[in-house]
Amino acid sequence: MITLEMMPPLMFGGLIIAMLIGYPVAFTLAAVGLSFGFLSIWLGFFDLNFLQAIPGRIFGSVLSNELLLAIPFFTFMGAILERCGLAEDMLDSMGQLFGPIRGGLGYSVIIVGFILGAITGTVAAQVIAMALISMPVMIRYGYNIRYITGVLAASGTITQLVPPSLVLIVLADQLGKSVGDMYLGAWGPSVFQIMLFAGYTFLLGIFKPSHVPAVPLEARTLTGWALWKKCLLGIIPSAVLIFVVLGTMMMGLATPTEAGAMGAVGAMVLAAIHHKDFSATGNKVLIAGVIAAGIGTIVAILYSENLIFKLAYAVTYLAIVWICLEAVRIPDLRDLIKQGYETTMRITCMVTFILIGSTCFSVVFLGVSGGTWLEHLLTSLPGGVWGFLIFINLFIFFLAFFLDFFEIAFIILPMIAPIAQKILTPVVGADAALIWFGVMLCVNMQTSFLHPPFGFALFYLRGVAPREVKSSDIYWGAMPWIGLQAIMVALVIAFPVVVTGLLDKPLNVDLDKVKIDVPQIELPPLDFGQPKQ
Repeated sequence: MITLEMMPPLMFGGLIIAMLIGYPVAFTLAAVGLSFGFLSIWLGFFDLNFLQAIPGRIFGSVLSNELLLAIPFFTFMGAILERCGLAEDMLDSMGQLFGPIRGGLGYSVIIVGFILGAITGTVAAQVIAMALISMPVMIRYGYNIRYITGVLAASGTITQLVPPSLVLIVLADQLGKSVGDMYLGAWGPSVFQIMLFAGYTFLLGIFKPSHVPAVPLEARTLTGWALWKKCLLGIIPSAVLIFVVLGTMMMGLATPTEAGAMGAVGAMVLAAIHHKDFSATGNKVLIAGVIAAGIGTIVAILYSENLIFKLAYAVTYLAIVWICLEAVRIPDLRDLIKQGYETTMRITCMVTFILIGSTCFSVVFLGVSGGTWLEHLLTSLPGGVWGFLIFINLFIFFLAFFLDFFEIAFIILPMIAPIAQKILTPVVGADAALIWFGVMLCVNMQTSFLHPPFGFALFYLRGVAPREVKSSDIYWGAMPWIGLQAIMVALVIAFPVVVTGLLDKPLNVDLDKVKIDVPQIELPPLDFGQPKQ
């Protein structure tokens, strides 16, 4: 006879078996959840009315969740920017800028990966774009093939952690935290990870210089101001888009959904002005829009939002509309926008169906006391807080061999988030506990794109690499970078300030000692005499 205590582990086991068979995860989650739900009704653990919570949560927490509206906007932004040619120009200019030093091409891939991660948010786009552009050049100049495959795959996964990552939006939603706080928490690990990658390249240049040689002088076609101009033409528009998306969100001027919408429009503008068929009239309109935006900003800072401010930004909006119409006029960009819509539709539908399936599973799991079972299991681990963190990170690391980050976030996080809040609050405080935990898992889940056998970044790389590049070189090349990401996870665990340092400090106020003094107002004496005639 099946007891209530046996149901949670049986549900986990059934889910694992069904996924190993190869069924799509979204349908597997729903099927396992509903199957165990009807089994629980038959065994008398709850009645049929309990399952009414499933449609209630789907329509109340999933389909009406405004935060999840940001996902299609950021997906569309990444789909446009991955194919508009911006990556090619940035990699070429950065490669020539860093070319004279050992490992220069590696540094350029890491830096461009960081910048693209902050404006695209998609791993597939980044790995494929950088591999197509940089791999032939690095092979030509004698870079070690395993270093090439490793740095390209690892630099593509940076986008998982660098805001405005889709992973961070999903984690914020599942943990019930602010997206802005999650982004603030991710900046420290993002920068440290870039430093780790660059440090590994630097050490290779010292101990194994033949693996990362400098680019020969005759191969550097640009020098002086021409080189710097090309670098700035790639970096400045990207920096403006990053500010429009992230800066407005951090300053509280826009919600994640509004920032994503501005990013989607900004991506079309960036693609248009970067295209060779962008018209001279469009260039004049662009300059007018930039000048008007500058005037409006200065007026708003020095004075207030007056008529001049409104007129200036009206000109800016009209310039944006004009440039977007230019993008539609150019056939290449029109096709690019269509492809962006299709990619956005596929990813958004996938996320929605996984969320619906995970809702079916989690409602039944909680109904059979799965939350209590899981809390007892995790709180009884040896080592207290650190034992819990080590176990969870190892569990997520091995789970990522078979599941991608969406599936992990939607299946595992809702179950362990309340336990993590309870265990981690004494270490960093109640406000920062889940931010620290979420960013830690985000760093960990980066490895899911790198480690065999199902590292998607390795598959993307295999698909675009020349035939002379062996699959074994791709797999072995990823190993040192997985180690660097594991070191980053350890640093985030050991030094929470890496995540919490930029967060707003909570106000420690003892409400019992708050005293409010209300000044006494002297009122004139009341006159109860006869009214005057």
